[in-house]
Amino acid sequence: MARRDECGEVQATKRLRIPVTTWRWARHAGLVPEPDVSSLAWSRAAVEALDAGAVRASMPREPVSSYEAANRLATALGTPNERGQVPVVSAYLVERLIALGLLLDLSHGHKYPKLDPDQIDEIATRPGLPETRSSGPEQVAARLGVRRVDFEGMRRLGCIKAVSYGRVRFGAPKAGAVTVPRFATGDIDALLQQRPEVDWTHLRNIGKGRRSPPW
Repeated sequence: MARRDECGEVQATKRLRIPVTTWRWARHAGLVPEPDVSSLAWSRAAVEALDAGAVRASMPREPVSSYEAANRLATALGTPNERGQVPVVSAYLVERLIALGLLLDLSHGHKYPKLDPDQIDEIATRPGLPETRSSGPEQVAARLGVRRVDFEGMRRLGCIKAVSYGRVRFGAPKAGAVTVPRFATGDIDALLQQRPEVDWTHLRNIGKGRRSPPW
C-alpha cells in the first residue's frame, strides 16, 4: 500500500494517539500549525514534527458538556445551580459565550458542544461574567425588591424581556415540568437606570394585596 503523505484531522490524532478534542484545543493554543496541504489536511512531515507530549499536555482534563460547563460557572460565581430550580447559569448562556468567541466549542458543530474545563475556570474569573447570569421571575422580583405581580406588570409593558426559556421540573417525578422564562442579570440591573420615572422606593414598599401603581 502506498504511503499516505497527508493527514486529515482524524488521521493526525490517530498518529499522535490523542483525542480529536485535544488536537483542536492544541491548534487553538498555537501548538499545531495551520494545514499545509489544504484547508483540512496537514503533510505527514508536519504531523510527525509535532511534540505529541506537548500537544497532549495542552488539555490535561476531559472536555465537558455545556450543561456541565453551566454548573461549573454557576458554582464559581458563588450561586450554584439547584436541581428543580431555574439555573442561575444555563446551557443557553454557555452557547452565547461560544457564539461570542469567549469559549471554544471543540465538537466543531456537533449537536452537543464539548468544552475545555480549564477555559471555563478561566472565564469564570472575568469581572463582567456575573452580568450574563440569568434568573427566573421569582429571583428577578427579589433582586429588584418588588412583588412578583409588579414585576409581571413590567414584563407586560415590555420593560424587560426574557433571554431564554427553560423547562423546570417540580415536585414528584410525575408532577411534570413548567416552562420558565429567564432574564439576564445585566438587563435586570439596567432596568433601574432605564426607568428613572418609576418611584422604586414606593414600589418596593407596597403591601401585600395592595394595587400596583399606574406605570
